[in-house]
Amino acid sequence: MRGLCAIALLALAGRAEAAGTAYGVDTAEVGEVGNCKIESWLSWASNQDFIGVTNPSCVVDLTRPVELSVQLQRARADGEWGASAAPKFKTNIIPSAIGQFGVAIAGGAMFDLLTQEHTGLYAYVPATLRLSNVVRINLNAGWQWDRIADRHFVTYGAGVDWRTPDNVWTLTAEVFGLLGQADSAAVTQPRFQVGLRWRPIDRFSMDVILGRNIAGESANWITLATSIRFPASGK
Repeated sequence: MRGLCAIALLALAGRAEAAGTAYGVDTAEVGEVGNCKIESWLSWASNQDFIGVTNPSCVVDLTRPVELSVQLQRARADGEWGASAAPKFKTNIIPSAIGQFGVAIAGGAMFDLLTQEHTGLYAYVPATLRLSNVVRINLNAGWQWDRIADRHFVTYGAGVDWRTPDNVWTLTAEVFGLLGQADSAAVTQPRFQVGLRWRPIDRFSMDVILGRNIAGESANWITLATSIRFPASGK
């Protein structure tokens, strides 16, 4: 159960436009059609757990811009290794603006690559409020189904991004998690992360992120992440 919750939670961390990579709170933003990126990260926990992820995505035209991605994960929990895949979609329905919430809808499925089982489904609504050109608040609310245990959870998240005017540095702080019945109290305890992003050029960025209880095991985490972007038409 514990490993499943870790995989399901990380699959929900839908890694959107600017928060991106290993952050757990999504934004309402969706890029231009043709934009693609590859996000990757490695996470180490104080209890020796480990998570490695690569997450390729592209924005396609399905009568509206839709971001399609698949998160491929290799993880170790309690000394046992697992592998999963989590395809996902996201589309913006209300654009964000300064002083105005933007809203998107997102969802996907989770699969265990070792047992070849479908392990769950999830859907959520990310909302983004821009306070200024450099500060924004992201809020998430949704639902998640653990198919193996046949349990349903409410998912939530709240975060803030504060970047420098030149967009080279971004500080992100967030809290997110699950609400519902679980075998361990740690599974439904809030997760916390704070990270610093360095973006020396538009197409590439790196993050260093410190976290707590990220996979529901009351451990401390450190994450190193990268994102490589491939803009539409080579822009």
